[in-house]
Amino acid sequence: MSYSIRAGGLERHGAREVLRVEPWGPDAVRVRASAGTIDPAAPGALGSPAPAPLAELSVTEDGRARLVNGRIAVEAAADGRLRFRHAASGRELLAERGPEAHHHAAARIHAAGGRTEQHFAAYDGERLHGLGQHLHGRLDQKGCVVDLVQANTVAAVPFLHSSRGYGLLWNNPATGRVELGADQTRWTADAGGRIDYWITAGDTPAQVLDAYTLATGRPPLLPAWASGFWQSKLRYRTRDELLAVAREYRERGLPLSVIVCDFFHWPRMGDWRFEEHEWPEPASMVAELAELGVKLAVSVWPTVEPGGDSYDELRSAGQLVRDAAGGLLTFPWPTRYAEESPLAPMAYYDATHPAARAALWRRLDGNYRAHGVACFWLDACEPDLPPDLAARAVYAAGPAAEVANLYPVLHARAVADGLRAAGEERPLSLVRSAWAGSQAHGALLWSGDIPTTFDSLARQIRAGLNVAMSGIPWWNTDIGGFSGGDPDDPAYRELLVRWFQYGTFCPVMRLHGDRQPHHPAFSADMTGGPNEVWSYGERAYGILRDHLLLRERLRPYLHALSGEAHRTGAPPMRPLFFDFPADERAWAVDDQFLLGPDVLVAPVYEAGVRSRPVYLPSGARWLDPATGRLLEGGAVHELDAPLERIPVLLREGAAVATLPVTAPTTPGTRTT
Repeated sequence: MSYSIRAGGLERHGAREVLRVEPWGPDAVRVRASAGTIDPAAPGALGSPAPAPLAELSVTEDGRARLVNGRIAVEAAADGRLRFRHAASGRELLAERGPEAHHHAAARIHAAGGRTEQHFAAYDGERLHGLGQHLHGRLDQKGCVVDLVQANTVAAVPFLHSSRGYGLLWNNPATGRVELGADQTRWTADAGGRIDYWITAGDTPAQVLDAYTLATGRPPLLPAWASGFWQSKLRYRTRDELLAVAREYRERGLPLSVIVCDFFHWPRMGDWRFEEHEWPEPASMVAELAELGVKLAVSVWPTVEPGGDSYDELRSAGQLVRDAAGGLLTFPWPTRYAEESPLAPMAYYDATHPAARAALWRRLDGNYRAHGVACFWLDACEPDLPPDLAARAVYAAGPAAEVANLYPVLHARAVADGLRAAGEERPLSLVRSAWAGSQAHGALLWSGDIPTTFDSLARQIRAGLNVAMSGIPWWNTDIGGFSGGDPDDPAYRELLVRWFQYGTFCPVMRLHGDRQPHHPAFSADMTGGPNEVWSYGERAYGILRDHLLLRERLRPYLHALSGEAHRTGAPPMRPLFFDFPADERAWAVDDQFLLGPDVLVAPVYEAGVRSRPVYLPSGARWLDPATGRLLEGGAVHELDAPLERIPVLLREGAAVATLPVTAPTTPGTRTT
């Protein structure tokens, strides 16, 4: 079968599939294939493409075709296989291949159940980044098998950045997986019966992310208040508890930007309002916080309890998630009202239903924003279900196997659209799950309910950098980890200090966790131990206080980075190779990061460590504020890391204000 040029793209109509390849924004193309007609309304993350007036398309008599759009060139073979090259150099970026080496055509679509798969060649030495948030502890994910399924601590964003100079979006919200093997790369969708991917070429990682966020949506500017310190714990049970903490920050002269009201501040799940006895007069509470210079963020769950304010309305309108086995999809969650058990079966609002999203926003607007609350913590927004139940979900957009990954991005969109309509130009929602395009809706992703260990801290460093390379600029962790941690334990205090130091340089800085002693059961009246900066002893308090003040000094720099992210998609926190792609050694560093172009951070993620090796990228010299020494790039330096600080260096000539750090215990550095 031969190619033809139709509607600005290449098309090939074969016996088994229809294939379309077309320019989609500068330096990028979109590839779609279907066993029948290509559905232009199929769900995905791509908006309308920017015009590509300079794209060149051609077909030949021997059944081949070629498309050139800016930096990317596509060679289409007669058998339907595609090969992507850098247009100027001719260098191969990526090539489709068949499921076995001796198969020439890339078999894509399987009739049984609509399962689809796409095979690509693998390349020695290629490094692969992105794919959202996964706690496998690796920055380079070559060799990994990654499920494209949302879960607590997992945000599946199907965008892959390659060291070969391309970025690829698997533009399909179906559940599935990607296998990054030594012999091939394989993307799989469990259902849907279609192939849809987008690929861009870039000479630098910055160019790749620029093109990706242009195609899927630029992030809004970070609200100025969000760049400061966020205080949270599981959980403040009453208005008085929460206000007492905010007042103490003021009395101690400590900066505080946001305080968080966690779950079960409501009467029933799905009421989306304050319980009147524990949280009376919310408007006056928000007003007092505002006088203290503090914003209130409130928890919002997608769970809906029978007997609650919104249950009957959503059920009668068909706006609750259905169960493929019949009826509504339910799972037991804590309730205030069960007589025999603290748990009761609850349903889920359907974020893929436009009217359900509108109904959610009406509640949030009337019950929270009307009192001055404009920051929402969209917790458990996968939605949180056991895998067997999640697979049975039937959404308005389709069955889970086809569309499940839409849920978190559309949930965030519900709030962003509502805030924008209410005049908030910089929407921001703390979310536990995300998909391609979430950044356009002000998603502030956090890494979920993580362990309180040094190993967990180490995994966050790599996870955060992969989130950055997935187009999501605003990310954070529960400082200190979530599950456990004894504030009186010296070993845990050391972990908390090291995590706090790391968090100081994260895009958003938020202290949260379920500390000991905590409530023994998961129930509506649960709470954890103290988790304020003064909860960890005098020595830790002094260090944490110093880092709060340091964070305040960083805020103007963070605001400038917010503007860069908004304009170009460049993440504030990024791997060393982002700004130094020509430095081969920088590509191998996975336990350091840059905050913008000028601040290099080397976290300490092992107990008892008081110095660590730090690689400084070549092409710049780096100031160590702790010693005043100027260090050469392109080398590893052994830098001191007393408990009071971690190694942080400034690029020579940077406009960033000098960072105040505790004097080192020993003045020297060792270089290799």
